[in-house]
Amino acid sequence: MTPMTTVSRRHALGLGAALVGVLTISACGRQGGGSSSDANSLTIWLGDLNSFQKADVERFIAAFEAAHEGYTCAFQTHSTDDLKEAMRQVSGTTAGPDIYWYWEGPGLGGEMVQAKMSEDLTRFYEQYGWEDRFTSASLAGITQYGGYHGIPWTLQAEALYYNKDLFEQAGITSEPTTYAELTAACDALVAAGITPIQFGGTVNWHVMRLLDTLIEMYCGADVATTLVTDKKGWDTEAGVTQAFTELKRWADTYFNKGYMSISNDDSNLLFYNGTAAMALEGTWFNANAVDNGMDPTRIGIFPFPTGTGRLYGFGEGFYINPSSTKIDTAAMFLDFITSTEQMSEGAGTWAAISVNKDVPVGEENPLDALWVPILESSDEMYNNFDQALSLNETTEYWRIQNAVLIGQMTPEEAGPAMQRFIDANA
Repeated sequence: MTPMTTVSRRHALGLGAALVGVLTISACGRQGGGSSSDANSLTIWLGDLNSFQKADVERFIAAFEAAHEGYTCAFQTHSTDDLKEAMRQVSGTTAGPDIYWYWEGPGLGGEMVQAKMSEDLTRFYEQYGWEDRFTSASLAGITQYGGYHGIPWTLQAEALYYNKDLFEQAGITSEPTTYAELTAACDALVAAGITPIQFGGTVNWHVMRLLDTLIEMYCGADVATTLVTDKKGWDTEAGVTQAFTELKRWADTYFNKGYMSISNDDSNLLFYNGTAAMALEGTWFNANAVDNGMDPTRIGIFPFPTGTGRLYGFGEGFYINPSSTKIDTAAMFLDFITSTEQMSEGAGTWAAISVNKDVPVGEENPLDALWVPILESSDEMYNNFDQALSLNETTEYWRIQNAVLIGQMTPEEAGPAMQRFIDANA
């Protein structure tokens, strides 16, 4: 449980990635289940952690305990789906943790707010000065439900990573800044015998990223937001049909062959080994690419050119359970771990750019610095649809997406099918 040095600066995977398996671990030998009856003992639930993140959690818990004599913390991790299910099961009961990590999107964190599973932390933002601590972009996900629900932990943006050598081989001399330039680059890659972009279809959310961005582009920011908030327009907006049509074209023309039968981990290998030129990935991908042997100076990153000015991605935060009897202690813990000192110690473990505005960008991975102008280019972000939609709606969205991809449904049928499901389950 010694502080991490170089390994703590490797954000190998964002917690937002859909990982499999359940790993239950504890800090200092104490396993966290539900909230402890000990007034000075906190229980924390987290999503799946890679080894670097686990080490950083152990580090900052040890630091908190050393700085606050008599206080202890235990944590428990869950796979993505198991964490969602566990939070639903404890909703409305006293069996939940004192603090939990969760995604901030309306279909996830928003559901916790609606279910009264998130304490409004406005008084602690005033007490600790948290509003001045965090970037405005990271606070947007915290304040979207009124008040201050949660405290920022990461801001994970997604964009197109590209292999500079493969772009050069195809005669592409600059990063695409419009959709027409992007598809022209894809055509040039195909002509050069290079797979333009890689996806793994066995995990629905991987291909979903392209569909989300196409809907943002063809429908525009306001309509795209309405689709997932007001749940209207799927059957009437022409942009929905255009997005599904273009998704099918990309899959048939630009994707790696056999994408529907491999996972995102397997398809990522095509980018690492120089077979595929692009990957639609997030800030966590910086370390993945380097860890898999790529030269970071030969990798570029540019936002998917939707033309709306919004960035694609999601926030992740820590929330306090209103049923906890240790809310003040939980807030003290969150204040400690999000301090400039503690977040600097773990910089790069969780995301390329810290949500704490005073934490500098790490220098270990040159790709981290590429995200600074991208993140500064927009104050607005649109969520991955599996965070904006409810669980049932997401499942149907994926079913329709896959039906279009394999030819069981036409693009024209996709939007009306989604709207029928929403209306039937309202």
